[in-house]
Parts: sequence; C-alpha cells; structure tokens
Amino acid sequence: MTDSEAITGGARPKTTDKRDRLVASACRLFYEQGIERTTLADVAGAADVPLGNVYYYFKTKDDLVRAVVDTQVDAVFEVTTALGRHRTPAARIKALVAELASRADDIALYGCPHGSLCTELHKQTAGDDAGSERLIEASVAWAEKQFKEMGRRDAHDLAIQLIGAYQGAAVVTQALGDPSVLKREGRRIERWVDSLASSA
Repeated sequence: MTDSEAITGGARPKTTDKRDRLVASACRLFYEQGIERTTLADVAGAADVPLGNVYYYFKTKDDLVRAVVDTQVDAVFEVTTALGRHRTPAARIKALVAELASRADDIALYGCPHGSLCTELHKQTAGDDAGSERLIEASVAWAEKQFKEMGRRDAHDLAIQLIGAYQGAAVVTQALGDPSVLKREGRRIERWVDSLASSA
C-alpha cells in the first residue's frame, strides 16, 4: 500500500477481518461521496460483508465514523513515520508534499481526504466532536517537529502555514477540477521549504 493509499483507504487491506474491511470501505466511500450520502448498506456492499454483520461491529453510523477518524489519524502517523527514511527535515516535508501532489487527479474530483472529512465532521457536530481537530492536529504536530529540527523558532506558525497552503491548494484544485493546480502549488511549497532550510 502506498502512502497515499494509507491516507485514503484506497487499497483493500490484506486481512480478511470483516471489521477492517468495513472501515477501509467506509474510508473510501466517505472520501468519494461524503458521510451524509453514504449508507451502512453502501459500506457493507463495498466491503462484501452482509449488512446484518455491520451492526455486530458498529451499532450506529456514528460509531463507524469514529472508527474512520481513528484509522485516518493512525494513517497520518504511519505515513509520517515512513518519511523518517529521508535524512533532513526539509526532505521529509518535501516528500510529503510530493506524495500528496501525486494524488492530484483524485483531489481534483473529491478534494483532500483529510480536509474534506474534517469539514464534513465539523459541520455535522457544530465543533463539538474532536475528530476533525485530531486529524489536523496530527499533521500540524508532525510539520512543527520538522521545522523545529530545521532550527526554526517559528516552527508552529510555519506548520500552520504549510498545512494551510496545501489545504487551500486542494480546495482550488477541486473547485476548478484541475490537477495541475495542486502540482504547481506543490512545487511552489517545495521551493518555499528549500528557502526556509537554507536560511535556518
């Protein structure tokens, strides 16, 4: 499974565990058509699990949503841990940006997997659910750590700027249906990261 598949649930897990298949299918369907439009029957069909079995693992749709959020937060840690193979913090940040930009075609259709999920969760819960916060905070915390290693005293602000730049580019990419927007912005972000590294 690639880094981007880990983020979106794009690949069916090798395990035959029904719960894992349900969560992976929910990740994909929530991303492609949104939480509101996705029914438990949709998820069961995509996971090749009888609908009656769904209720054994998830009593309500909200329970399934929480499981998806948990999986997506875990995926952030999985992906960012894998980026540790790059020697410098700048290289790690640029590798993440390049990986996300490689998903430009999907993002042009459905938006950013995490950004769109966070937006939908926040609207549904009026800000009372910590799911959307946990997803973004995981990315911000990782980026802040990279900027600190770079020697930047404004690491937190730069982390917010980085995540905001990517999320903004994803929104414009989806709105215009143009993958090239994200690819161009990804290259611009990489140049920005290089300039920060060289001045640190």
